Amino acid sequence: MFPSFRRAFVGAVAVALSLSSFAIDAANAYPDQPIKIIVTFPPGGSADIVIRALQPVLSETLGQTIIIENKSGAGGNIGIGAVAKAAPDGYTLGVAAAGVLTVNPHLNPAAMPFDPIKDLAPVTMLAEIPFVLVASQQSGISSIADVIAKAKAEPQGMSIGHGGNGTAMHLTSALFNQKAGTGIQLIAYRGTAPASVDVLAGHIPLAVLDIPASKQLINDGKLKALGVSAAKRVVFLPDVSPLAEQGLSEFESVGWFGVVAPAGTPPEIISTLNAAFVKALGDPAAIEKIRILGAEPAPTSPEDFAKFIQSESAKWGKLIAETGIKSE
Repeated sequence: MFPSFRRAFVGAVAVALSLSSFAIDAANAYPDQPIKIIVTFPPGGSADIVIRALQPVLSETLGQTIIIENKSGAGGNIGIGAVAKAAPDGYTLGVAAAGVLTVNPHLNPAAMPFDPIKDLAPVTMLAEIPFVLVASQQSGISSIADVIAKAKAEPQGMSIGHGGNGTAMHLTSALFNQKAGTGIQLIAYRGTAPASVDVLAGHIPLAVLDIPASKQLINDGKLKALGVSAAKRVVFLPDVSPLAEQGLSEFESVGWFGVVAPAGTPPEIISTLNAAFVKALGDPAAIEKIRILGAEPAPTSPEDFAKFIQSESAKWGKLIAETGIKSE
């Protein structure tokens, strides 16, 4: 080996080892400054409430101030786009919902400023929010069998209201049609509240609603709960069977959100963050605040969260392609 080349080679190796040593030292010292968590929804939303419920335990566990920044817009693309572009040092994290990680890339890929799989490092899921399919009392529907029979006998007279095009409730409604073999009209509302009003008044026979918006109406007998969208029974409506147990094989659709970091964040830092979030999600005070929202704490390992994101993306991408669902 020529002397000059040898010196250059040795120098390059020394630099690489130095950078590697620096990265290891940085990971070992983590965290030594405040951590910013970007929430892709305005203050007061479910994701915002959940992360603020975890904030005290996270701060105590990590020994640093946790700064929460609300950066909403473009279905979560703006906030999580900022996370994807941040330094991969563990000091900028994001709370991402199902939509931005698994639905937006299929609904409008041209508008995506990042690749959810390549540009982000999953830390943990935070919580799941199941939905419930309800019927108005005026509809005369009392079971899933009734829905399917009526949809096939009177296809023009059946409709399902949901909280907006491209939302998890919209996808849940479309999944119902696919699994049940029906062609029920799907009606988009601007949020859950107006959909609740119309199904309660009997203007539409069915609606997919979130549980906080419907639980009291169900308990008061004003709406009939036909099935929950989770794979198993949920603590909020323990007497309501999952749709998966009523002939709709492998039916599962829940709203969810979790924590992500920029891709390239050292595994040691991801592990530290995961442990802190898992501990916070087990805090009794935090659990109580989360369940008030109709959500259930759902901590995972980074590896399991990554697999879940990929499987959900594949599932909803397939449904969107097959049904032609649009965001607007």
